[in-house]
Amino acid sequence: MKNEISLPLGGRSGATRDSQSPMGPDLEGQDVVISVVMPCLDEEETIGACVEKAFEGIRRAGLPGEVIVSDNGSTDRSVEIARELGARVINQPNRGYGNAYRAGFDAARGKYIVMGDSDDTYDFTEIDKFIEKLREGNEYVLGSRFNGQILPGAMPWLHQYIGNPVLTGILNFMFGLRSSDAHSGFRAFSKDAYRRMRLQTTGMEFASELVINAARAKLKVAEVPIVYYPRGGESKLRSFRDGWRHLRFMLMYSPDHLFLVPGAVLFLVGLIGMLALLPGPKVINGHVIDYHFMFVFSSLAIVGFQVLLTGFYAKAYAFTHRFAPDDRMIQLFYRHFSLEEWLIGGFLVFLLGLGIDVAIVLQWAQNGFKNLFAVREALLALTLTVIGLQLVFSSFLLSILNITSKPVELPTEVD
Repeated sequence: MKNEISLPLGGRSGATRDSQSPMGPDLEGQDVVISVVMPCLDEEETIGACVEKAFEGIRRAGLPGEVIVSDNGSTDRSVEIARELGARVINQPNRGYGNAYRAGFDAARGKYIVMGDSDDTYDFTEIDKFIEKLREGNEYVLGSRFNGQILPGAMPWLHQYIGNPVLTGILNFMFGLRSSDAHSGFRAFSKDAYRRMRLQTTGMEFASELVINAARAKLKVAEVPIVYYPRGGESKLRSFRDGWRHLRFMLMYSPDHLFLVPGAVLFLVGLIGMLALLPGPKVINGHVIDYHFMFVFSSLAIVGFQVLLTGFYAKAYAFTHRFAPDDRMIQLFYRHFSLEEWLIGGFLVFLLGLGIDVAIVLQWAQNGFKNLFAVREALLALTLTVIGLQLVFSSFLLSILNITSKPVELPTEVD
């Protein structure tokens, strides 16, 4: 059974609260300290209970506050109910979980922002636990369902035992975090922390971005255990689609794991394998490994090197566009990067491959242009020339990505 509260004005009963007094009679006239933000898309069954619980939570916290409902295009009575109960309704026509929340955050007037879904799965009367953590000096507080309690029927088996734990584990591994519930929808942070997180995503991946950017902004983070209740109304979640969006976002935000590690592994395996077969075939467990495998190793080396360079493009872009301003690897890279030196290096690798090709042609000429078997040497030459050219052109792209754009001052007209 849900944690229902008994208030004079019930959201489900249709009673109204003065829409001009969102902070309640005992807190009117004071500056807003707490802003409770909840997104809404056709939640008329639950929005009333959520708004009332949010006001009760504000009262329990003992600080003046407001409730903001960020409507994402509801066609039912959700907006009407929220306004009747005293919530500020913000209209966000652009669909998406992240869009709705960011519109609400931008409209928030409080020093502390509390976020939670409007499907009655979170108990907003427990806002005081979050505010207490924030007043202790924490900047970001996460409500953990897995450290608290998940009531029967509140979360599908697939989400509870596979989806959420796996995605949380991947996020912790990739970004060095220790979150127990990275995709909880019940959180709180200061308005200053919100600005520092520089949130940009528009969909369900917004939940992951919050955790990642809180870590990147070096916010002081705390967790509080919460109870997760069965939702009311129709769920907007799509398990595999939304799970993929979270995973996709985490990979794109981690070029080290998406590009650098796989690229380095492919390149090293390809290069070592090719050099091992260069002198001649190898016999492994009675099987002859010959030049046919050199084609595979050559491909791995070329593809791996390109993936590796793509990782540097991604890190350079994130660094120069301030998505990852504290990336030490790219800072060290650009500190020692020289376009001319990289061009010379790439050109030398290219010449080395070209030199091997020239040697093969000369050997062919010495044999009277008769049949010549120099596949191993030719594959090494091919690999070196391609990698050399990749390095040359990548040098220019990395230099372009390092250009810091500055606003251009237009000349003023003089009469």
